[in-house]
Amino acid sequence: MTLNRSTALDRLDETARSSRRPRLMFYCQHAVGLGHLVRSLALAEGLGRRFDVLLLNGGRLPAGTRIPSGVELVNLPALGHNDVFDLVSHQPGVAVEDIVAARPQLLLDALASFRPDVVLIELFPFGRKKFAFELIPLLSAIRDLGSDRPLVMCSLRDILVGQRRDQPAHDERASVRANAHLDAILVHSDPVFARLEDSFHPATPLEVPVHYTGFVAPPAPHIELGTPHLRRVIVSAGGGSVGEPLLRAALGAQQRLWHEAGLSMLLVTGPFAEPEMLDDATRRAQQIDGLEVVRQVSDLCAEMARSAVTVSQCGYNTTMDILRAKTPAVVVPYSEGREDEQTRRALQLDELGLVRCLSSTVLDAGTLAEAVIARLTTTVPTVELDLDGRDATADIVFDLVTARRSAALAARS
Repeated sequence: MTLNRSTALDRLDETARSSRRPRLMFYCQHAVGLGHLVRSLALAEGLGRRFDVLLLNGGRLPAGTRIPSGVELVNLPALGHNDVFDLVSHQPGVAVEDIVAARPQLLLDALASFRPDVVLIELFPFGRKKFAFELIPLLSAIRDLGSDRPLVMCSLRDILVGQRRDQPAHDERASVRANAHLDAILVHSDPVFARLEDSFHPATPLEVPVHYTGFVAPPAPHIELGTPHLRRVIVSAGGGSVGEPLLRAALGAQQRLWHEAGLSMLLVTGPFAEPEMLDDATRRAQQIDGLEVVRQVSDLCAEMARSAVTVSQCGYNTTMDILRAKTPAVVVPYSEGREDEQTRRALQLDELGLVRCLSSTVLDAGTLAEAVIARLTTTVPTVELDLDGRDATADIVFDLVTARRSAALAARS
């Protein structure tokens, strides 16, 4: 099957010709959950204050996803990972092989049509190794443009996975590729909490400037005056594709939470939860006191802020919601296989008193209920972390583009 150039790309030539603002092309590939997409959309919204933004989305886009005003979205034929990290197609009726064959040219088409001043790539080369088939050709094409090429930057979360089987080789390959292709690395963290070198240890030192933007957090939740705070626990599982153990433990805990602590429960399964999980939870909501089940909510941070306790995994975006909401939290970090990023984040937050970390190895209805009840009487301490990374990222990138333009003008005069 042939996958043709996106019709959205056909509009980019006119955008590039008509706008006087600098242009930024942003590549995001979420492969399992939604965290990378959520953070990229927040960044795109902030970047849109200073740039014309083209967002290339490589994964599934849940229905109802809000695209920031002024951001041009191009959905590439969707790919993801299965539970053993093989590439899978999320494009109905299209084989993985056909998508892999088509997507490199789609990226090159976007580069040629949009003519960006900046190309921002989420995670690669520090992750997304299986997407090198399209990103290395893109980076090589950019390098071949010579002095007219756009600046190339990488968007990174606070903590990288650090337990790959080939971790030393992975870090070394990432450092070499970064030095060859990147002009800047944007780490979306407060360096007081996490620095790149904490989870990245190559033999070849990075030569690329690293900029810490602060965490990319949602705005402080707006709650109407007089809106009651609820004696409720909210349980969320991110995208939902790897959240079933947490959701089932919560279902089992609710009877105890209702009878011993008077807590109702809002269970948010996530848009990618298996239909069987959603159906089972919905059926049990008719049998269990105080239980409400929904697939997603429009503002998770605000719902957390209205609740007595929040329960979740410890992905980047959910953590930002917790920090903004300032609600007592229990987190069960996802730690299957060699995934250690969430565990490391959760343990650091636990040390600061900001969450209670419950290991997935001891998770069941009883341990979860005990952890939630204990958090009811907890006061969340005030810890000053930089949560303004969305706007700071736009400022940093704009300053780098401006400096480059000024240097180019000076060289011509």
